[in-house]
Amino acid sequence: MRTFIINVGRDAADGFSGAAGGVAFLGEVCCGVAETLRHPEKLRWRFVWYYLELCGRKSVPIVVYICFLMGVILAFQAAVQLRNYGAELFVADLLAFSVLKELGPLMVAVIATGRAGSSFAAEIGTMKVDEEINALRTMGINPCRFLVVPKLLAMVVSLPLLTVIGDIMGLAGGLAVAVSYLGMPAGVYISRTFEVLRPDVLYMGVLKTVFFAVLITLVGCYRGFASSSDAQGVGRAATLAVVNGILAVVIADAVLTLVYMAWGY
Repeated sequence: MRTFIINVGRDAADGFSGAAGGVAFLGEVCCGVAETLRHPEKLRWRFVWYYLELCGRKSVPIVVYICFLMGVILAFQAAVQLRNYGAELFVADLLAFSVLKELGPLMVAVIATGRAGSSFAAEIGTMKVDEEINALRTMGINPCRFLVVPKLLAMVVSLPLLTVIGDIMGLAGGLAVAVSYLGMPAGVYISRTFEVLRPDVLYMGVLKTVFFAVLITLVGCYRGFASSSDAQGVGRAATLAVVNGILAVVIADAVLTLVYMAWGY
């Protein structure tokens, strides 16, 4: 019993310590962003382009494959049920709203967490092992401005663009099922999709990914800074970046969904 109580207390202390470290890290990031806005010439634009390629262009193939297959699976499941009631046309309605409002942004965010979030944590954790973080502080350079801000800017730009690509591919997957399985003319499916969709459905779904991009970057970078200075610590940091990043994205998605419902969206 005594060991159990000690372990609970130790875990609670670690949790409070981690929360305090997270708040301090968020403050440093805000200071780094403010300093970058005052002096944009100090931003390492070469690294912004590098992370844009890493988070954006190199993620396009996996986003295309997964979102297309997600659209195919969702359309098949909907078609099997709606076909019993002669309502095959409403597959377009279900797929369009499901993909653009929820599944498209969420799936792209999960992909970005697995690719970019773990990469950010491993990169910063490796720099910590090599004492490069301490070297930056010794030279009077804010590590958050130097390391986090370029990643944050690249993610905020690339994730909404990837979401638009994922939405298009998800709708294309539904179109493929409607034409091949339901025998529906492509023109009918496309016209029905444009008939039921409003532009704000796409805009609000893409807006979610801006918040997702910030969370993925902050969680990944924080786990990198908080990693222990050994090889195992870097591995644990990358794993925690993915796990905590996905959890943060799902919680944010739930909160934003409630906010959108309050707005009548």
